[in-house]
Amino acid sequence: MKHKRGFNPLQRMASHRKALHRNMLTSLFRQERIRTTKAKALEVRRTAEKMITRAKEDTVHNRRIVSSRLFDEGIVVKLFTNIAPRMKERNGGYTRILKLGERKGDAAELVVLELVDYKLDTEGSAKKTKKKEEKSKGEDKGK
Repeated sequence: MKHKRGFNPLQRMASHRKALHRNMLTSLFRQERIRTTKAKALEVRRTAEKMITRAKEDTVHNRRIVSSRLFDEGIVVKLFTNIAPRMKERNGGYTRILKLGERKGDAAELVVLELVDYKLDTEGSAKKTKKKEEKSKGEDKGK
């Protein structure tokens, strides 16, 4: 039974787990969307939600608590000035987990962990495909 188990140790030593956790949190706040396994995503999600809740109230105390978990000051600033104000009206549920299927090598369940208000850059990708089409047409004319 899983009673009184506070977290999933992810079969790692404490120092490795903490470093993994910090790196994944930093990546989540930097890119606002990461691809990982389900077990890791569920663990990172818990901390990310708590940090965003802290960041909604910009005080020195909250900044120090968040900075103790994130070692990149630029990400701390982004969290307090960009991400948290966007989540001001929400009472939790700042992240979403989308299932991708199983990984080919070890059949681990892959997911995408993203912030709820994340928007895909469809315009940028549409421009890239349009440029590629124009470039390929130009090469065909040259032949």
